[in-house]
Amino acid sequence: VEVKIEVVIPEKERSKEEMSPNGKASPLIYKVNGTARHYHLEEHPIASNPYHNPKDVVEASVCHVKDLENGQMREVDLGCGKALLIKESGEFHAVGHKCPHYGAPLVKGVLSKGRVRCPWHGACFNIGTGDIEDFPGLDSLPRFQVKIEKEKVYIRASKQALQIQRRTKMMAKCISLSNYNLSSTNVLIIGAGAAGLVCAETLRQEGFSDRIVMCTMDRHLPYDRPKLSKSMDSHPEQIALRPKEFFCTYDIEVLTEMQVAAVDVKSKIAVFKDGFKMEYNKLLIATGNTPKTLSCKGKEMENVFNIRTPEDANRVVKLATSKNVVIVGASFLGMEVAAYLAERAHSVSLVELEHVPFKKFFGDRVGRAVMKMFENNRVKFYMQTEVSELREQEGKLKEVVLKSGKVLRADVCVVGVGAVPATGFLKQSGINIDSKGFIVVNKMMQTNIPGVFAAGDAVTFPLALRNNKKVNVPHWQMAHMHGRIAALNMLAHGTEISTVPYLWTAMFGKSIRYAGHGEGFDDVVIQGDLDELKFVAFYTKSDEVVAVASMNYDPIVSKVAEVLAAGRTIRKRDVDLVFFLSFRTGDMSWLTGKGS
Repeated sequence: VEVKIEVVIPEKERSKEEMSPNGKASPLIYKVNGTARHYHLEEHPIASNPYHNPKDVVEASVCHVKDLENGQMREVDLGCGKALLIKESGEFHAVGHKCPHYGAPLVKGVLSKGRVRCPWHGACFNIGTGDIEDFPGLDSLPRFQVKIEKEKVYIRASKQALQIQRRTKMMAKCISLSNYNLSSTNVLIIGAGAAGLVCAETLRQEGFSDRIVMCTMDRHLPYDRPKLSKSMDSHPEQIALRPKEFFCTYDIEVLTEMQVAAVDVKSKIAVFKDGFKMEYNKLLIATGNTPKTLSCKGKEMENVFNIRTPEDANRVVKLATSKNVVIVGASFLGMEVAAYLAERAHSVSLVELEHVPFKKFFGDRVGRAVMKMFENNRVKFYMQTEVSELREQEGKLKEVVLKSGKVLRADVCVVGVGAVPATGFLKQSGINIDSKGFIVVNKMMQTNIPGVFAAGDAVTFPLALRNNKKVNVPHWQMAHMHGRIAALNMLAHGTEISTVPYLWTAMFGKSIRYAGHGEGFDDVVIQGDLDELKFVAFYTKSDEVVAVASMNYDPIVSKVAEVLAAGRTIRKRDVDLVFFLSFRTGDMSWLTGKGS
């Protein structure tokens, strides 16, 4: 018996002549107050389908059929690239071996019930189709056809597919964009972050061929926002989620530097700050949040930053090099910025109200271990205090005065004290907003207004993991999933959200991975060694594990995420067994409930 694997990748592009439904590669323009505004950037052709060339195909023997047991994965080399070979329920499957998000080796991930989960950030891919099923990331895996002959496994694959290791799902295009009234659209998406982009892409993937317009206050097309604090000197084009030609090819129109000032849900009209009005049929609100600012004297002086854009991040790095930096707030953003600047700045000081960083999220013990790591990297903490005044010299920041009386030298100040939902423009709209400003949605991301959906950091939604408690989960992965669910339900699929929150933070070359929703946890069970920064923390509420965090113990967070995604409960008394089976024996049977 042999196994052969052959690439099966959907045709991604048409010829250059078919690329634009208008017959031209020209941008749409409308004028407001005499100012020309472009819907589309200059259109460029994307390479046509490369998989029809026989010379591009490679075939190689990779293993014997008995080399893999059920539930096992193997990374196999075809000479010009690698694939991931999987055996589950007696069948072989083969897909790309790298996660399209950040390139994690999927062979180190978690295989369970027909999908593989990334060990780094939790994205999930169907092993039969390669399709992405949970996030983060936008692309799917290439799928390779498997054949069995004479007890050997052969893989037949496109060389280019093996090198690219990602696949964009087939998408529809707008049928006749040139016939539309420029002030009217079928779908209007307010916000161009992960939720907005995934919504637009999902609509096209599902065959939606009517007009889609995204609008954003930002000057850039959608970009990888987590990198603003993790990789601060990245330029916008380096962190773009899609190249500009992608939006033109699939007729996803993007209005940049455009702010919606009000929404009339009865007339289905969005009113922009500059007076332009746009009618819509379906609306997605994915405006994210707005950073909180300091309330003290001097808060608006030069060199005081909320990092909101690539330009903000780039400017901070430039100004902080060999200078004194004060960061206010031991939030994820504040801590990541401190870690990034520690080797570049002359000094980094961090001011925080709590007595340890991340106390509410990771707990006291993990927070102390992280704090020690920062102190070992020259970051100075000023805890249980806050800023009372920012002082200037010749118009620029010179000192940060704390309520404790301490005065810190400061050339740059970065503020990371939290955020509020960017929903102020909806106050008179009739859309249900809670007391904290979050948009209230159901499991299908629908608001109380028919045809109006909301997604991302600005919403509260029922989380199945916590008995459908309404929660706000401002995570990058969750924004992706919200956008997908909203799109499916715009198309009346009736799909309810079902996902496990997953996040990560990166500091000094180390990552903490986290899955679940630990809000209100009452105990933390630690496995491993906090001093060595190699640990797993299980967060429990009553007797139930509600979240898990780890450092240097991959892929346990992805393993636990799969358990929770399957609807299984991990009790506090089972934590020792879970840890033992995961790392001492390598036994994965507890994932599917077949073991004890």
